[in-house]
Formats: sequence, C-alpha cells, structure tokens
Amino acid sequence: MRTPEVDATAVESLLHAAVAAPSMHNTQPWRFGMEADTGAIHVRADRARRLPHCDPQLRAQHLSVGAAVFNLRVAAAHLGWEPDVRLLPDPGDPDLLATVRLTVATGGTLPSYGDLYDAVARRHTSRMPFTGRPVPDHIVAEMLTAARTEGGHLDVPGVVGTRALLRLTALGEARNAADPDRAAEARHWITPPNTRAPYGIPLTSLGPRDLGRRMPMRDFTGPLPGLPLPALRFERHAQVGLLWTAHDRPADWLRAGQALERALLVATRHGVRTSMLHQAMEWPDLRAAMSGTRQRCHPHLLIRFGYGPDGGPTPRASTPARLPGQATGVHDGVTSEQATR
Repeated sequence: MRTPEVDATAVESLLHAAVAAPSMHNTQPWRFGMEADTGAIHVRADRARRLPHCDPQLRAQHLSVGAAVFNLRVAAAHLGWEPDVRLLPDPGDPDLLATVRLTVATGGTLPSYGDLYDAVARRHTSRMPFTGRPVPDHIVAEMLTAARTEGGHLDVPGVVGTRALLRLTALGEARNAADPDRAAEARHWITPPNTRAPYGIPLTSLGPRDLGRRMPMRDFTGPLPGLPLPALRFERHAQVGLLWTAHDRPADWLRAGQALERALLVATRHGVRTSMLHQAMEWPDLRAAMSGTRQRCHPHLLIRFGYGPDGGPTPRASTPARLPGQATGVHDGVTSEQATR
C-alpha cells in the first residue's frame, strides 16, 4: 500500500488525539517519534512516568499506551488514512510498544471507527455521582462489541455481581490507603490549583467521596490536613463493566488498552459518562478474585458508567508537530504550549 505524505498539520492532529487517551493518575506515560523515510509513528513507553508501587509490571502503562494507539488510529481514519499497527515490533527494544504506519485506503474504504473522532476530545473521566438512570441495553451492547472487536472482553454483571466487584475494589482502596508508599505515590500526581503542570490530576478534578460508602472512588488526598473532599450520595445501583483478556502478556495489555478506549469513545458518543476503578487490579490476589469463576480471564480494569455531569478536562502535554526529515528523535510531548483533554 502507498504511504501518503504527512504534513505538520496532520501530525499535530494525530498526536493531539493520541495524548487525549486516559492514563492512570494522568501520568501520560508515552512518547512519540516519526521515521523520516516512512512516516511511521513510533509509540514508546516513558519509564520516567511509571508508577512503581501500584503498577510494578507496567501493565497499566501498557493499557494507557494502547488507548493512545487507538486514538491515533481514529484520527488517522478521520483524516482519510488506513493505519497499519504493529504491536511490540522490535524484541530488542522493549520500550517500543507500537508502530503506526499511515497508508492510503484501498478501494476507498476507511475504518468505521473514524466516526469516533469527535468523541476523542469529549471523553473525560467523571468522578462525580451518576443519576442512577440505567444505560439502555443497546448502548451497553455496542460498548461490549467495541471491546470485543479490539481483542478484549467487557462483562457487565447484574446487581449481585456488581456488588462483589465493588467490594473487591473497596478492599483494594483500603489497602492502598494503608500503604504509605502507595498513598504518597498517588498524592504525588495531584496538581494544586493555579498551576500549569502538564501531567497529573488537578485538585479540583478529584471529585467527592460517597456519603453512603458504596462507591469506592480513589482517595488521592488521604489524611492530609486541609484537603477534605466533600461527600455526596452516589448512585445506589451502579453499572460497571469488567475489562479482561484471555491471556496476560504485554501484547494483550496493549490490546486491552485499545479495547478500553474504543468502548469509552462509544459511550461518550452516546452521552454516557465513565470512570475507571483500578484499585483491585493493583493487588495480585484481588485481581485474581475479580475474575470470579471465569476460566482464562485476566482482568485489567473496572469501568463505571452512567449518566451525570461531565468530569471536565485534565491537563495534557502537547506535542510539537515534526515533519518526516525534520526530526527523527523521540519527543516526550512537553512544550511551553499546553492543551487540555
């Protein structure tokens, strides 16, 4: 397939879409580069923004990078290209997690997920209470199909199963709060008001605690004086989806990240809010328990979804556009110009 010419405007659109992906604590643990001769985009892990206590195996980082790869694919399709993705293309370079080569679509047929482009900028994590109005079955089914298309699985349990998953999540949250190193790691990624930090979660975006103690939202502040979070009543009957894959290798983590982002963008397109509950996944025994009785089920994330207020944007480090031949190095996305997603 013929490789198209990629100009600076296109590169900027592609990378702005990529960095809009969700990442744990908004660490944005990715870096991007471009081959001068082929125009292929290299997507690399940035180990400087890893989370050594809650993500020692870098599984959550792979999920985040996978989500960024899917956003690259969406933007490429929207701009009229057919992206050719290779995961873990070089065994000798473990930080090179994916390459995305832009090609001219054959037969004029573009990937259907290009229609999700408008949802990329509108997708925000909402840590606010939802109304409790159930998301219709046809939208849930579309989210499940989206995850399955990317090689993942999204299970939406009933009331009993949901309560079991939330109990395990609450146990993970309690363990994290009792672990000084993990609590300090979470607090490190909180950004105070009136700062221009390109990473982390603004204090104003943390969201309230659940007055009824049913929804185990992550407490980033811990017992810090002067930082009490407000308490509100969350939805009584939550809707959650468990994202999992049949295998548990780095390539599966990247596929799970793409499945996650595709499902989140489908939800966003329908006006459904989402937030991620990862606490149980940070403890091997709790992660194993999240799989229940399923065989060959490796959980990665619990997605809470419903109707309610928008979570609002969090900071993003913008990436300067580079044309092939201008620069072939890897860019970390940190510039004086900041963007929010």
